[in-house]
Amino acid sequence: MTLKGKTAIITGSNSGIGLGVARELARAGADVVLNSFTDTEDDHALAKALGEEFGVTGRYIKADMSKAEDCRALVEQAGRCDILVNNAGIQHVAPIDEFPLDKYNAIIAINLSSAFHTTAAALPMMRKAGWGRVVNIASAHGLTASPFKSAYVMAKHGVVGLSKVTALETAQEPITCNAICPGYVLTPLVEAQIPDTMAKYDMSREDVIKKVMLERQPSKEFATVEQLGGTAVFLCSDAAAQITGTTISVDGGWTAL
Repeated sequence: MTLKGKTAIITGSNSGIGLGVARELARAGADVVLNSFTDTEDDHALAKALGEEFGVTGRYIKADMSKAEDCRALVEQAGRCDILVNNAGIQHVAPIDEFPLDKYNAIIAINLSSAFHTTAAALPMMRKAGWGRVVNIASAHGLTASPFKSAYVMAKHGVVGLSKVTALETAQEPITCNAICPGYVLTPLVEAQIPDTMAKYDMSREDVIKKVMLERQPSKEFATVEQLGGTAVFLCSDAAAQITGTTISVDGGWTAL
């Protein structure tokens, strides 16, 4: 399929999953708007290079996803939003009774509330254009739980709920909303953790990946950012026009357990 003529905004997209999704959307022909909370020459150069690689327009817009006004301004500044990918997220691990309040507030704001604010700003644009796709990057933790990740699990369950509400409110329009629920994904951040984990457990790289990192992922393989990007492109296709309000797990069987 082609997404030529469509504009996609991807939050938290100057690295990792967000950048991977942006690349696949650009490959399919969409103009892309990258985003993060920084505003460096490298950020703008990354967006420009991505656009040039695939013959589309690539822009970078700074916005702090912990701030409601920044979330809405991102969409407004983009000027058009046919495809919205809510990907921005952070993590912190601690027991509930020891969870730092500032970390809790930040996770809820960035991982959950930002998706509400960007969606609220994007829907009028989609309605005006007569077409729209909202793709929320949730998590296997949007469908299940792990100890010590209370804020993250709460936020990702909330993203799944928001996806359902958005789908119901747009059900009779040419707009869909779905959540992709990845398991463990091989990103530069995860890759960087492997050597330290090898040293900590005195294990080989292969054993660290299969026995520690992917303990709960039955396939014992990471999902890739390209696979997540391909899933997002599919959800934007005509084949997915009647797929709305649901979750698609890309987790190597994690949530089948």
